[in-house]
Amino acid sequence: QQQQQQQPHYMFMESLLEFPWNWSAWLDLAELCLDDPSYHEIVEDKLQPLASHYMYHFFCAHVFGENQAHDNSIAVMDKLLHAPILRMVHHPTPPNDNEEEEDNDHHHDHHHGEQTIVEEEPEGNGGNGGLFFQSPYLASRMAVAHYHLREFEIAQECFVTLRDRDPYRLDDMDVYSNILYVQENRVLLSQLAHCAIKVDKYRPETCCIVGNYYSLKTQRAKAVQYFQRALKLDRHYLSAWTLMGHEYVEMKNTAAAMEAYRRAVDVNERDYRAWYGLGQTYEFLNMHLYALFYYRKAAALRPYDARMWCAMAGCYLGLDRREDAIRAYERAVSHHDTEGIATQKLASLYRQEGQEEKAARCYVRHLELRHVATTPQNRPQGESVHLEAVINGVVVQGPEAEALLFLASYHKNHGEYETAAMCCSRLLEYPGPEKEEGKALLREIRSRRSTTTNTSSAAASTATDGSRLSTRHSQPHVGTRITSSSRRFEDPEDDSMMEGGGGQEESSFEFSP
Repeated sequence: QQQQQQQPHYMFMESLLEFPWNWSAWLDLAELCLDDPSYHEIVEDKLQPLASHYMYHFFCAHVFGENQAHDNSIAVMDKLLHAPILRMVHHPTPPNDNEEEEDNDHHHDHHHGEQTIVEEEPEGNGGNGGLFFQSPYLASRMAVAHYHLREFEIAQECFVTLRDRDPYRLDDMDVYSNILYVQENRVLLSQLAHCAIKVDKYRPETCCIVGNYYSLKTQRAKAVQYFQRALKLDRHYLSAWTLMGHEYVEMKNTAAAMEAYRRAVDVNERDYRAWYGLGQTYEFLNMHLYALFYYRKAAALRPYDARMWCAMAGCYLGLDRREDAIRAYERAVSHHDTEGIATQKLASLYRQEGQEEKAARCYVRHLELRHVATTPQNRPQGESVHLEAVINGVVVQGPEAEALLFLASYHKNHGEYETAAMCCSRLLEYPGPEKEEGKALLREIRSRRSTTTNTSSAAASTATDGSRLSTRHSQPHVGTRITSSSRRFEDPEDDSMMEGGGGQEESSFEFSP
C-alpha cells in the first residue's frame, strides 16, 4: 500500500483533494488515466469527495473527449453550463456560557455557527445559464465535440457565438477552419484567415487556417508550406501533421503522407484521423491487408463511426472476403450511415448473393437517405418518408439509378406495377445505360398490365353471362350469346386497342510568407 501511495496518480489525487483548483494536476492525472484505463475505478473511488465539485466535472469532460466519448462529454459540459452558483453562508450562533473564554475571539467566531450552501441566480443572463454559461473554454470544447460527432452545423453555430464573445481567440479555431473546409465555404474561411493573421500570424493555429484556405483553392504546395510552418512553431501540433498527410495524399506523394501520419500517431496514438489516413494511403497502393490493420485501429477508437466500418468493408472486398464485408457494412448501417454509402454497397452484395428481400430494403433505405440529404426540409427527426415521395424526389445519379432499376424489377416480379412503373419513369431522366433498361421494363410492365386488364374483363363478362343463364332457365339462343361473347374478347382488334390505350403514356487574396 505504501508503494501504491508513492505512485504518481496517488500523489496527484492527494494534491487535488487538498487543492482541487489546480487544473494542471487534473490534466496530468487525465494523461495517466488515458494511458492506463485500470486507473479509472481507483480515481473515481479516491476522488469521491470531489464528485460534486465543478473541477471534477471539467476533468470528466476532458477524459470523455480524449476517449472519443463525445456524447458523454457534451452531457457533462451542458451540466456545467447550467450549473447554479453555490455560495457558502455562515450563520453565527451565540457563544455557550459553559465555554471558557479564549484570547483569540476571532478564531472563536469562525468555528461556531452553522454553514449552509445557497444557490444564486447568475446576473445578466436572464436565468438562461449557470456559473460557466459564458466560459470560452466550455464553448470551444462543446464546438469541438460536435465537430467530432460530425454535427457540423451545430459546431459552426458554437464557433460563431464564441467568436462574437471573443473575436481575438485562436484556440481551436483551426477546427472551425476544418468545418468551413468541409462545407466548402470559401468566403467565411477567407475571412477567418484574415482575422487570424491580424491577431497573431506566428501561431500554429493561424498557419493551419491559412493552409486549409489554400487547400480549398487546390493550391497544394502552398497549403503544405503553411502546415510545415505550423510544425516549425510547434513540432507536437497534431492537426498540422494530419492535414499535411491529407495534402500529400492529394498530391499522390504516398511516402511523404505515410511519414506525416506516422508522426501524428507518435504525437497522439488516440487520434483516429492519423490511423484512418494510414489506411487510406495503403489502400491507395492496393495493399489491402496493411490498410485493414490501420482501419481496425481507427474503428477501435471510433466504433460508432460508419465511415470506419465502410473502409474496413472495402478492404475485405479487396481481399475477396465477402461475408466479412457484408458484416462490416451491416455494422456501418447500424451506426447511422447518413451518407448512404453502406446501404448501397450492402444492397449490391445482397443482390449478388440472391437475397432480393434484403437488397430491396437496403436500396429503399439508400434512396431515403439520399432524398433527405438533397431535400432540406424541416422534417421531425425519425419521421418516415413515403416511398412515392422518395422515388419522385430523389436526385438520380449512378448509385440511385442502380437502386431504381433493381426496385423496378423487384416490384414488377411481385405484381406491384404502379411502383415499378414509377421507378422506370425516373430512369428515363438518367443518361446512362439504365435508361434503355428502364424503357424495356416499362414496355413489359405496360404489356403485363394490359394482359391483366383483359383477363379480368373476360372473367367478369363470363361470370355475368353465367348468372344470366341461370336466371333465364336455359333458352336455346343463350348458348349462342355466350359463344359470341367469348369471341368478342378473343378479337385481336380489340386487343390491339387495349394495348394502345395502355401505352399513353468570395474574395481572392494571397498571404505573404
